[in-house]
Amino acid sequence: MKRFVFFLLFCNSFMYAEQSDRLFECTEIFRERKSELLVELERIDEQKQALNALKVATEELLRKKEIQLGEKEQEVDAKLAVVSEKEARIEKLLHANEEVLKEIKDIKMGNISQTFSKMKPAAASQILSQMPEEEAVAILRSLKPNVVGQIFAKMETKKASSLTSLLSK
Repeated sequence: MKRFVFFLLFCNSFMYAEQSDRLFECTEIFRERKSELLVELERIDEQKQALNALKVATEELLRKKEIQLGEKEQEVDAKLAVVSEKEARIEKLLHANEEVLKEIKDIKMGNISQTFSKMKPAAASQILSQMPEEEAVAILRSLKPNVVGQIFAKMETKKASSLTSLLSK
């Protein structure tokens, strides 16, 4: 029986030693894994810091670009206002010039119509026959109807017909 108890104690101590070895191995594995995880955690923390630094730099750059864009928009708006003002002035000048040109044409046409109304119908018809039709029609429109009739009477019929059709338009 002593031998049996001794055998049990020996087996028990052997099992305890084997269990102790396995426990030691697990502890070592956990320590190694812990150190690997700590290294990985440090690497993740460094990447997080780099990402935050990049985010801050990007936000700062975006803010600067927005400020520059605002300044450029103000410059464009100012130039647009100047261009609009100049365009309005040019439009006024153009309108004034058109009015002056119309007055000059009216005065010129008045002088021409007075000249043609004082001429003999035969001489006026010869001159108008030789002119471009648009100009002749413009002169005829400025004359009194009875003067136009006398001029047409002295003009060759084909030319008179052509001018009459243009006058009616």
